[in-house]
Amino acid sequence: MRGRNTISHAIDVSRPSVARMYDCFLGGNDNYASDRRACAELLRIAPSTRALARNNRLFLQRVVRVLAEKHGVRQFLDHGSGLPTQDNVHQVAQRVDRSSRVVYIDNDPIVFAHGRALLDENDETAVIQADIANPDAIFGHEDVRRLIDFSRPVAALFVSVLHCLPDGSDPAGVVRRIAARLAPGSFLVICQLTSDNAQIRAETTEFMRQNTHGKWGRVLERHEVDAYFTGMDILSPGLVEISAWHPNSDVTPRQQTHEWIEYGGVGRTR
Repeated sequence: MRGRNTISHAIDVSRPSVARMYDCFLGGNDNYASDRRACAELLRIAPSTRALARNNRLFLQRVVRVLAEKHGVRQFLDHGSGLPTQDNVHQVAQRVDRSSRVVYIDNDPIVFAHGRALLDENDETAVIQADIANPDAIFGHEDVRRLIDFSRPVAALFVSVLHCLPDGSDPAGVVRRIAARLAPGSFLVICQLTSDNAQIRAETTEFMRQNTHGKWGRVLERHEVDAYFTGMDILSPGLVEISAWHPNSDVTPRQQTHEWIEYGGVGRTR
C-alpha cells in the first residue's frame, strides 16, 4: 500500500491499533501481524465482531447519505475516522453534492498519512491528526477553519469511537462541548459498543485495554449511550442497534449475534 514504507518508522507495528484492527475486520490491507493476532483473539471472546465492524461501516455510509439527501447537510466532521476504505464519508456526501466538505480527525499517524495521500486532489476535504478529547485543538485547526462554516449546520460523526476514550477523558463531556459549538440544527451521529452481558463488557474492555496499551475506555450499557443525546431531538427510528437504522432494504445485513452490539443513532441540536 502507498505510504507504508515512508511511515512505518513512525508507528510501532508490533502493537495492535484500533484503526488497523478495524481495517483487518473490514478485509483491508493496512494492518500488520500484531493487528491480525489481536483480531483473532477478540473473535474468540466475541465471535460477532467481524459482522459488527462491517455493519458499522454500512451504518456510516447510510447515515451520511440520509443527512446529505434528506436534511441538506453539506459539512461533516468525522471524529476517529480510521483508515480510508471504500465509500468514505466525502465520497458518499459528494455524490449528493460535489461541494460537500469533510474533515477527518484521527490521532493515529498511519491514518493521517494514508488520508493525506487519498485527499491530495480533493479541495473540499482534509485530514488532521488530533485527539478527539481536545475539541479546542480541533476547532482551532487551520484546515477546520478553512473548510467548516460553524454558522451553518454541521454533522459531527462519532461512529464507533467514543468507547476508545477512558472515563477520565469524559467522553460525554466531549460530546457536550462539541455540540455547544455547533449551529442550531446541527447533527451528532453517535454509536458505541454496548453489551447487556456484564461478563462480556468486562472481558472485551479488559482485552482491548491490554492490547491497545490503555488507549481504550470501556464497553457501555445502552442507557449510558442514551445520555450522550441529552437535550437533542432524536431522528427516527430512535436509538437502536445500528443495522436497524434506515436499512437500505430487507436484505441489508442485520446483526445476528449479540455478545455486544453497536448502539446509537442521530441527534439534532436545538
